[in-house]
Amino acid sequence: MASTRFTLSDPTSAITDEIIMSEIPAGSRVVDLGCGDGRLLQRLRGEQSCAVLGVERDHEKFLAAIGRGLAILQLDLDADLGDFPDDGYDWVILSQTLQQVRQPKDLLQHMLRMARRAIVVVPNFAYWKVRLQILRAGRAPVTEALPYEWYNTPNLHFMSLHDFRDLVGELGFRIVKEKPIIAGRAVERAWLPNLRAESGFYVIERNDTSGSAAPPPR
Repeated sequence: MASTRFTLSDPTSAITDEIIMSEIPAGSRVVDLGCGDGRLLQRLRGEQSCAVLGVERDHEKFLAAIGRGLAILQLDLDADLGDFPDDGYDWVILSQTLQQVRQPKDLLQHMLRMARRAIVVVPNFAYWKVRLQILRAGRAPVTEALPYEWYNTPNLHFMSLHDFRDLVGELGFRIVKEKPIIAGRAVERAWLPNLRAESGFYVIERNDTSGSAAPPPR
């Protein structure tokens, strides 16, 4: 008998974009790391008059973003952020990408060097349906949000909401806002969010009152 595969809500869906749009003030300078086809940046530019820049490594997505008339750089997030200026932006966005880079700590440090505040959306691998799939089927989970088999997944790290919070604290940054995304809705407060949330939305910032965060080690 075939095993049942549960799915997570798509974290790149309209709900995630709407949450991000609601946080960024009009006229902000925004860079989106791992911007995909540029859909969100196009909205920020068109609807909120933001000055936007995208970074995307995948060639097809890069071309799609170029086709939207956006300023896009084709760079590797693990290797190519050192030339971005300190405090060159108001906001840095990283949505459903942290688990795919080799050095998540270095990337977060770069983000909060480039801007005082960052928006990060992360998948929650401790979501109860993922746990149940592993328990019942005894196999690595495959979801709508992360639709890969173990042997071809771009995901290098598997985190829970607890893990992400611990990492932010370890780096000396502060979580300004946390919204678990449950059943396609972002909620301000939730009972057992690490169990019930498909993913997590965070606004994080530096704790310092002047100057940039220390750059990550080379």
